[in-house]
Amino acid sequence: MKHFRLVLLVTIMAVAALGWQQGWWRLPDRHNPFAPLVVDEVPNWLTGFKLARAQRDPERCAQLVGVLPWRVEPLPDRRTGEGCGFTQAWRVSTMGEVGVGEAFSLSCPSVLALAMWQRHTLAPAAQRHFGDSLQRVQHVGSYACRNVYGREGAARSRHATAEALDVIGFMLRSGRRVGVKRDWGNLDSASVEAAFLRDAHDGACRWFHGVLGPDYNAAHRDHFHLETGGWRTCR
Repeated sequence: MKHFRLVLLVTIMAVAALGWQQGWWRLPDRHNPFAPLVVDEVPNWLTGFKLARAQRDPERCAQLVGVLPWRVEPLPDRRTGEGCGFTQAWRVSTMGEVGVGEAFSLSCPSVLALAMWQRHTLAPAAQRHFGDSLQRVQHVGSYACRNVYGREGAARSRHATAEALDVIGFMLRSGRRVGVKRDWGNLDSASVEAAFLRDAHDGACRWFHGVLGPDYNAAHRDHFHLETGGWRTCR
């Protein structure tokens, strides 16, 4: 019986492989781990894998960013100092209908993570908590040739390679403002703003490699630090 089951399993796998090779059947792209990432597609268990693969492939990353309905433009590679500069970065002027204030420079993998955060975390969270949509993401910069916390002798910050963005708040279409410093507060207060910010922070951890917020330390009490390229951190 055990031998029969093994033969049956091998036969099924062989037929499945032949069917795939001959085009008799195909997995839908959203369930196919080798299909490219589609930013607007509802996330599933394969989305993180597809995102990571796109972030590691400069050509694929550039293609995905280039078709975003955003105002973006590729930047020439740049080196401004020891451990400072960027390659394949983009200048982001708007995130589609969501403004960003002053345009910022961000690496291609970080732009992809930002797009996933906006589409699949921020937009639904704004609807869920406020019944509204975002008008602007407020930030205090991305690229800067500096060390971590600006300390002499410290390692270079991810900002030094345009792999990080600091977000301080959000503005809704209604004009309502949500600020990290003012509204993070304590969930016990039942503040809808605090609940939105928790969702924004926790959702960012799905798309970015590193996310630091007010609960991490005093230096981040007023913003979310969002980065790619480093160790997985969600604090």
